[in-house]
Amino acid sequence: QVQLVESGGGLVQTGGSLRLSCAASGSIFMFNVMGWYRQAPGKQREPVADIFSDGNSYYADSVKGRVTIFRDNARNTVYLQMNSLKPEDTGVYYCTATSTAAGRYWGQGTQVTVSS
Repeated sequence: QVQLVESGGGLVQTGGSLRLSCAASGSIFMFNVMGWYRQAPGKQREPVADIFSDGNSYYADSVKGRVTIFRDNARNTVYLQMNSLKPEDTGVYYCTATSTAAGRYWGQGTQVTVSS
């Protein structure tokens, strides 16, 4: 069973930056795609960014130009660098990893709060 552990969330002012980390308990080579979702209070969970095994990435329109997803295979960790944060970026951020063979895994989430 693979475990994903997020860290790096916190309270930041508008315009600030945060780097979220997602550490996997095993090798991330097994995953076809890894990514981040977020859930704001009273709203559905939504995708933020994905990174695929071929190196391609996807970003939600709401974060394009402000967010970068990247992976460190040696550390089995995926990162989400978030800049120019806005209050609407507030929410719980979840790491997810998907393998064709094993399905999808989720982390426990990390809270990001952006104050105005």
